[in-house]
Amino acid sequence: MIRFLLSRIGFGLLVLFLLSVFIFVLFYVTPSDPARIIAGDKATEALMAQIRANLGLDKPIWEQYLIFIGNLLQGDLGFSYRSSLPVADLVLARIPATMSLVFGAVVLWLAIGIPIGIASAKRPGSVRDRLGQGFALAGISFPTFVLGMLALYLLYYLPTRFGVNLFPPSGYVPFATDPLQWAWHLALPWLTLAMVTAAVYARLTRGQMLDVLGEDYVRTARAKGLTERRVIYVHAFRSAMPPLVTQLGIDIGLLLGGVIVIEQVFGLQGVGALAVTSVAMQDRPVVIAVVLLGGLFVVLSNLIVDLFYALLDSRVRTRAQ
Repeated sequence: MIRFLLSRIGFGLLVLFLLSVFIFVLFYVTPSDPARIIAGDKATEALMAQIRANLGLDKPIWEQYLIFIGNLLQGDLGFSYRSSLPVADLVLARIPATMSLVFGAVVLWLAIGIPIGIASAKRPGSVRDRLGQGFALAGISFPTFVLGMLALYLLYYLPTRFGVNLFPPSGYVPFATDPLQWAWHLALPWLTLAMVTAAVYARLTRGQMLDVLGEDYVRTARAKGLTERRVIYVHAFRSAMPPLVTQLGIDIGLLLGGVIVIEQVFGLQGVGALAVTSVAMQDRPVVIAVVLLGGLFVVLSNLIVDLFYALLDSRVRTRAQ
């Protein structure tokens, strides 16, 4: 088990190293001048030379990369070109909003999507199955921003016109400040993200359960007289979990890197909103930090997925030894 985890950690570190090389080449080797972005179009050459010296851009490329990696390992992401604030502080201030949105939505979409998928697979072709497939098709077909705007219109704008304040339109309240306000402000974003993603999990769960329910060991479990609930949830669903865990790890990793659409629609000042603003303002250090953060989340999520694989299936551990 330890050897298995060490091999996965080593692979994750290799991926992060390659990502750092790619980002460095993209932002530092390409023909663009950060000094011009910082100083403006009317800056003198002397001022721009001073800025390049302060940023270390006058050094050889290999030395710039070593400085870049050294700063990253120390947690130093540099300073924002626009606000002159430490990039690490800017990103860390946005992470709680994004993490609150993602993990709350994860709980909702798993609680909605997996039961619908299991119910559909238990009686394929039934009315329940057709309703489940209809939900999955509708959820997958709706763009996230459309569902978000629809939720705002139906659950905020219309009730407000009649003097009923069901949900706030936007904003984020930290959990430590007021847990109830935190949940109230995130209710609509949670619902929007969960409904779209739950459709994917309902469809994936149904497909996996249909495959598993036709296996010999499931028929044997039923022949032994086990209850249908035990057959479904203990034997069949356990075997159907690995693809769901894989998809969940990918989704969480990508969403933690920035839920751009949802944060823009509902005015949540998270990592995604920071990325959009930084790209528009050409704030290179912040963009680099967001990209690296997204890569780190994806690597960590896949590492956790590999760990769950090893716990669910002993054959994974055996092959890794």
